[in-house]
Amino acid sequence: MRPQDRGAPYSDYFRQLNRELKDHGPMRPVMLIDLDRLDHNIDVVKASVQRAGKQLRLVEKSLPAPGLLNYIAQRAEPRRLMSFHQPFLNHDAVQFPQADILLGKPLPVRSAELFYMLHKGPFDPARQLQWLLDTPERLEQYRALALALGIRLRVNLELDVGLHRGGIADEASLDAMLKAIRAHPAQLEFAGFMGYDPFVGMGVPEFVATPQTLLARVMAIYRARVDFVRLRYPDLWRPGLTLNTAGSPSYRIHEQENLSTEVSVGTAMLKPSHYDLPSLSEHVPAVYIATPVLKRTGAVNIPALDDTSRIFSWWDVNQRETFFIYGGNWMADLESPPGLQVNNLYGRSSNQEMVNGSAAVGLAVEDQVFLRPTQTESVLLQFGDLLAVRAGRIVESWPVYS
Repeated sequence: MRPQDRGAPYSDYFRQLNRELKDHGPMRPVMLIDLDRLDHNIDVVKASVQRAGKQLRLVEKSLPAPGLLNYIAQRAEPRRLMSFHQPFLNHDAVQFPQADILLGKPLPVRSAELFYMLHKGPFDPARQLQWLLDTPERLEQYRALALALGIRLRVNLELDVGLHRGGIADEASLDAMLKAIRAHPAQLEFAGFMGYDPFVGMGVPEFVATPQTLLARVMAIYRARVDFVRLRYPDLWRPGLTLNTAGSPSYRIHEQENLSTEVSVGTAMLKPSHYDLPSLSEHVPAVYIATPVLKRTGAVNIPALDDTSRIFSWWDVNQRETFFIYGGNWMADLESPPGLQVNNLYGRSSNQEMVNGSAAVGLAVEDQVFLRPTQTESVLLQFGDLLAVRAGRIVESWPVYS
């Protein structure tokens, strides 16, 4: 059976964006942030956090533009960030001097040293920064750095709650780290735990485990580590410790537990395609790549095959039009107009990517092709300033982290 025509013209939503970008855009690949849709997602997160009685920590790597972070913070009102990269951390300390910042992964101690060498401004790391540490060996490296710099570090301990990507997985390691913290109060302060559990909301088949079963396993591990500190090191336990958990796929299910004090959310605010998950069903896509068509060349024509290529367009109506777009080969899925497809036989290109479709897609040269990123963190950094749109109009431009 021959492939059916999947083509269709733009929906009203993308038709308006196409018109706006042709009139006012830069006519190069851009990343669009839809503020109306973003507002909806922020409100969904905010309502969940309020129901749970927890705090929200924004994941900076997934929203890597100060303007975007600030926009979300103004609506959701968090003063907590999670940072993953030393240059971004130094930037955060300047851009958000009132924030409480928790590292989202253990960094090499040299990265921490560089942070202090480059730090400037009123942000006070001794009160506002928590370094995430995962092993007794790394804790000792950070203690030595604190001693050399004459400072005290707030230390948050990474727990393996089931992700199995490192972190403390046994009581012996936890005991050794807490013992070292207790022995060196001039250099180290226990700030809490972080237990990242995205797998709880990633759609594991229910015959393996339900989200509720996975959450119960996660929180049993987390509670055991909390109880260990309370019983063995009561002098280190105090009100106000950071008990961080969740992630975008799993933050909603943490409404069902009252041990953690905060959830981390980033990518869910924009919902790229790899986050089309049951746990995020209330969220809507709020981020798109837009790039202009540079050339329209008719039926597919493969190098070396030349006229023989006609068999492809004869067999598949969706290869009867060929478009070369500005850029390409991104971590993204073709979104609009419907029916476009990448031609893997021709090959991928980051310069002028070939996409094919039927005549029904209705694209002309300088029309926009819209793609939906599969993730946000690295993809958002590839297009220069983000373009914020509202009601189909460009209203703001936000530089990304460099």
